[in-house]
Amino acid sequence: MNTAGGCLMSYLEAAINIAREAGSNLKNAITKDFLVDVKDSNFDLVTEWDKKTENIIIDRIKEIYPNHLVIGEESVFVSSKDSFSELINEKEHVWIIDPIDGTNNFIHRLPGYTVSIAKFNYGQIELGVVYSPDNDEMFSAEKGKGAYLNKKKLTVSNQNQLENSMLATGFPSDVANFRANNLEQINKVALKCRDVRIYGSAALHCAYVAAGRLEAFWEEGLHIWDIAAGWILAEEAGGQVDYFSYDSNLMQYKSFYCGNKEINKQLIDVIE
Repeated sequence: MNTAGGCLMSYLEAAINIAREAGSNLKNAITKDFLVDVKDSNFDLVTEWDKKTENIIIDRIKEIYPNHLVIGEESVFVSSKDSFSELINEKEHVWIIDPIDGTNNFIHRLPGYTVSIAKFNYGQIELGVVYSPDNDEMFSAEKGKGAYLNKKKLTVSNQNQLENSMLATGFPSDVANFRANNLEQINKVALKCRDVRIYGSAALHCAYVAAGRLEAFWEEGLHIWDIAAGWILAEEAGGQVDYFSYDSNLMQYKSFYCGNKEINKQLIDVIE
């Protein structure tokens, strides 16, 4: 908690306000020219606005909570991932942010890019927000208090048949290690479900699961900043998260599943 302007503001309220400010800046920036750079490969890109937005979010959190640790995707990329992974479990107040989840959408002026902010407490996700600037949708959740979209409470789909389900996945930027696997999985899953969507943001996919718009989402090679906020959204809406093989040095999940409990189980049975 923090007193700002004479008012007691919760961690969740702070996260919502900061995400909204960052998203508003992105919605304005996407209409203009901006610089694009390469991270690991031509499939993994970063813009000047990934870095600017991360700095804005870090600055805002630090203004309110100067003693909290803030870990962002771009700062992790240029620093020791190993030490960050240990710190997440050791500290009470750790914020993990993805300034633009769906950078390729942003670069191509497509909807679906999001701002993702999560707070951890000794390794446990305490709260998360996923903000979609294009349609002003603010997804938020706090441990034990439910998940919400613009203050309306969310619940996952009650669909229990995979063949009647709308699913989503993504194309990992790590082509060499993960993309071929995802393509094989799509071939399997698409024959068993109603349809598969790819919106380009793992955080948004998880938020859509929480809202009941999708029955489940899966992807390989996701990092913790991609799905931390979406993870708690899905669970607080009554859904389930499963993963296989977490690499603490890379803070990366080999396989990540998020859905309503029955469809998640059926999806894993098909893929794994």
